[in-house]
Amino acid sequence: MSSSFKFICYHFFIIILHVFAATQILSSSTHNSSFNNFLDSAKNPEVYDWMINIRRKIHENPELGYEEFETSELIRTELDKLSIPYKYPVAITGVIGFIGTGLSPFVALRADMDALSMQEMVEWEHRSKVPGKMHACGHDAHVTMLLGAAKILKQHEKEIQGTIVLVFQPAEEGGGGAKKILDAGALENVTAIFGLHIVPDLPIGEVSSRSGPILAGSGFFEAKISGKGGHAAIPQQSIDPILAASGAIISLQHLVSREADPLDSQVVTIAKIQGGSAFNVIPDHVTIGGTFRAFSKESFNQLRQRIEEVIIGQAAVHRCNATVDFLHGVKPFYPPTVNNADLHEHFVNVAVNMLGIDKVDSVMTPYMGSEDFSFYQEVIPGYFFMLGVKNASHKRFESLLHSPYLEINEDGLPYGAALHASLAASYLLKHQRDTVPGVERKYHDEL
Repeated sequence: MSSSFKFICYHFFIIILHVFAATQILSSSTHNSSFNNFLDSAKNPEVYDWMINIRRKIHENPELGYEEFETSELIRTELDKLSIPYKYPVAITGVIGFIGTGLSPFVALRADMDALSMQEMVEWEHRSKVPGKMHACGHDAHVTMLLGAAKILKQHEKEIQGTIVLVFQPAEEGGGGAKKILDAGALENVTAIFGLHIVPDLPIGEVSSRSGPILAGSGFFEAKISGKGGHAAIPQQSIDPILAASGAIISLQHLVSREADPLDSQVVTIAKIQGGSAFNVIPDHVTIGGTFRAFSKESFNQLRQRIEEVIIGQAAVHRCNATVDFLHGVKPFYPPTVNNADLHEHFVNVAVNMLGIDKVDSVMTPYMGSEDFSFYQEVIPGYFFMLGVKNASHKRFESLLHSPYLEINEDGLPYGAALHASLAASYLLKHQRDTVPGVERKYHDEL
């Protein structure tokens, strides 16, 4: 075969490849064209003003974990107005809505509903009306954006190739509401789940996330160190639990600095210590408590084991006794939040298409905070991302999550709603042929 003929064949093959690729891209673009205007729909004054009103109602009436009865009622009222079917109650106050065919594939979108025990210090017209309670983690915005996505998706329901499951979840703040949602069987046969969190220092219209670990696993503990009380002037007749607690606190810091791999991020923090009530009396006991965090189950379990060993050991060194409670019944351990690699690719494609490549940080630095969204990811491929809601005005106090001074820019709400809607609708388009035998009939009956 002559070299010139080979050259012609090679270039013909390259041209065919380019035509095929262009055809595939065009086909994908055509299928997604009806979903490309989701951001415009979310910014439409009718939708935008509606979301603002909902967010402010929820913000004025914050409710703690598993107490979100008014919030749940508001959600159900709005779903009824949109003619969106739902299940209630799920996990006490949770609501599970459905948009689409009622058939597989199923994809879920999640928003948490609960507030924090905190007095709001922001002076504005819609501040919390409940003393000692505040939406200081943005869950009011999360619920609002999922309702916004529901409103947009309902308008395109005939084009949805499958079923979108709306998860309004209780008790993210330490209550493990996600686990109760799963235990209730509400997400059976769901093949992917997406969630987001507002970030008050990330600009409007920007998002950040990453593939793999993004948030740490977390646990809490409380230890009681018991000695023998007595007069401070004659310590030899006492067994000092304060000294034992001090030794334990210092030794616990060595778990990270001397036992952990420096490249494996871990945290042990003692955030509470209580003991004694007089200047000249050695108390009978001291209570210490804190949190520990890690990005892998192995590191997390190792920390848990060593925390108990160190506290009991240090108490014994100082002739005291100690018990360690990891508070499973009150504050369940949260696993690390680990993003699925395939869903990361899907997220980046959707976000870049909607926002522009310069607005998408796809390699964000992992954060030692934790999320019970991780419970979903242990049984369903899941993806969690951060959404910018930075307030342009300069305030005296910096706006941070879990701060009584938290303020969010409500102009970020349309972006969250549109991303929710686009992530779910485009996911179903990609997976409409992936059906699970027996699923259609079961879910059709439930809907």
